[in-house]
Amino acid sequence: MKKCVPGYSGLLALAVVTCAVLAGALLLPAPGDGPASTGHRQAAVGSPTPADNLGHAHDRTRTAGPTPTAAVPSPVHQAEPVGRNSPYFYLGWGNPQDPLDIMRTTGTKHFALAFVTSDGSCDPVWDDTRPLNGGPEAQAITRIRAAGGDVMVSFGGWSGRKLGQACGSAEELAGAYQKVIDAYRLRAIDIDIEADEARSADSRANTIDALKIVKEKNPGIKEYVTFSAEPDGPDENGLALINRAASVGVEIDGWVAMTFDFGAHRGSMAAVTTTCADGVARAVRDAYGYDRATAYAHTGISSMNGITDTSETVTLADYRTIVGYASAHHLARLSFWAVNRDRACPPDNHDGDACSGIGQEAYVYGRALARYHG
Repeated sequence: MKKCVPGYSGLLALAVVTCAVLAGALLLPAPGDGPASTGHRQAAVGSPTPADNLGHAHDRTRTAGPTPTAAVPSPVHQAEPVGRNSPYFYLGWGNPQDPLDIMRTTGTKHFALAFVTSDGSCDPVWDDTRPLNGGPEAQAITRIRAAGGDVMVSFGGWSGRKLGQACGSAEELAGAYQKVIDAYRLRAIDIDIEADEARSADSRANTIDALKIVKEKNPGIKEYVTFSAEPDGPDENGLALINRAASVGVEIDGWVAMTFDFGAHRGSMAAVTTTCADGVARAVRDAYGYDRATAYAHTGISSMNGITDTSETVTLADYRTIVGYASAHHLARLSFWAVNRDRACPPDNHDGDACSGIGQEAYVYGRALARYHG
């Protein structure tokens, strides 16, 4: 995705953005959070990626082994909307941790499981290959719900086969989404629309029209659309998505900007994130006719912890400032890419899918995010 600064694997302008930054800076470290990152960059983090903003990029070649098939239980009722503060978590690669350890250590209750894609037709699978039932995702959902948590599923991502392109109509695409909703009894979904899928006018229209169908068939479901942006708000593809949704009368619960992979950007990641979010809220306000507070309440941020694909550094101090900003504006969603990376890299392996590339204690970003409640 293209992000909020000129080139995640990417809100009504405020008179003074630094007010939001100061508000976030007042968030004090909790015991065990450890020191903020010094911003040291490890040159070997991740694989080399083009400057065309990779968004939620990943290597789909490393897959987890099969797990026994089990019925996925229904979610328990929870007061907090699923997705409001759920970090991304991927189970087919990136040396995934035990989700129950994450929950115990951070206070995290909800996860955004990534990514559902296409099997080459209009049928949904995990990472182009793994079926909905019988794999690590179904097992994880069962365990997370048994521990009192819940999940939403993220469709798309940077690479792989996209349902928005494989399905020939909005009705077919809505049917693919519905298969996943029914399989896991979901209360929230995230459409992470990037790369060719985002650049295609047909795919964008199908995606938005399909989400309208899903809303009508699933009263109360939360729908988030995650997309790339520029420093001052959505890029042309993100703006087209927002305007399409407003024009067909579908109210998306959260328009979530990926605020990383800005290419040549070398300034404060907290400042550019909040400026971008202000621009997204402005675009949402203009498209829907919302007031200021309602526009922010339909805006979200997806950051990236540690060193990004384009060698920016989102420090822990940056992320705490972002949490403060989100709290001050009551954003619909705050997240980061990804739980798998919320730990320091071992000396002999700087795998950008499995560690942050900075000196940190495990799960410090997750603990910061778990404090966000809108």
